Amino acid sequence: MTDPAFKLLSDRVPYSAIVDRPPLKGPDGARVLLWLIVNVEHWSIERAMPRTVLSPPMGQPLLPDLPNWSWHEFGMRVGFWRILSVLEKRKIRPTMAINGVVCSSYPRIASAARDLNWEFMGHGFVQGPMHKVEDQPAAIAQTIQAIKSFTGKHPRGWESPGLTETDATIDHLSAAGVDYVADWILDEQPCYIMASPKPVISVPYTVEVNDIPVFGLQNHRSDEFYHRGVAQLDRLIADGAESTRVMAVSVHAYLTGVPHRIAGFEKLLDYIQSRPEVKIMTGEDIADWYRAQVPPPNAR
Repeated sequence: MTDPAFKLLSDRVPYSAIVDRPPLKGPDGARVLLWLIVNVEHWSIERAMPRTVLSPPMGQPLLPDLPNWSWHEFGMRVGFWRILSVLEKRKIRPTMAINGVVCSSYPRIASAARDLNWEFMGHGFVQGPMHKVEDQPAAIAQTIQAIKSFTGKHPRGWESPGLTETDATIDHLSAAGVDYVADWILDEQPCYIMASPKPVISVPYTVEVNDIPVFGLQNHRSDEFYHRGVAQLDRLIADGAESTRVMAVSVHAYLTGVPHRIAGFEKLLDYIQSRPEVKIMTGEDIADWYRAQVPPPNAR
């Protein structure tokens, strides 16, 4: 049920100009806190695919959609392991946005991430918009329980599939014990989202340094991810001299994990690690840092 105090979903985040806020101080003097999100999803072959690389023949959608399911499945069989190797080599601990069902449908992937101590962030139980979920509290609880049973830890973060939320989603997440979300791509610093029973932190996510818009929608060259990431980071480092900024880098195994794109990703990571003004953190670490500097408003 939607909190009646908020007529619109947008009412939950009062407007705040970044130039009017007290400056935030990053840990160890960092100007930019960077978190890397690896998205791991379950695409069911009996359903329409969340996105496609090939249009259906003669414009007629068909099920099962073998070529587009296979496109994603390549990421689970090959691309994920390429990304994991790149991160492990650089000792980077990412946040993994994971469909809850992946813990049982792809246990090899979930086990590898768990064994490397990656942060697990809820990403729905199966891949599909929150607007189509009949019982959101049950689906959220199912996702959290799947992750908790597999890792031994209650996930603190949530990224809705497609960043989708209905008017009531944030209340359901708050009630389920979620501390932060990645759906609200509206700032370069965290902020509180009003929810019941307690506010939830928005940790800045991205549709800019994100391989779905860059490659899946905008069809850029393989090296665009590197160039865009460097340009984004350089500007945030400059602006972060006054108040620390947060930058996200988001990847999917079926896009970034292909042979012709992985080198650009590696090059971007090497550049990130070369900048002393940058501290790589997980989503939960950034949420804790922000809460320590900006106390939450009174819970409703």
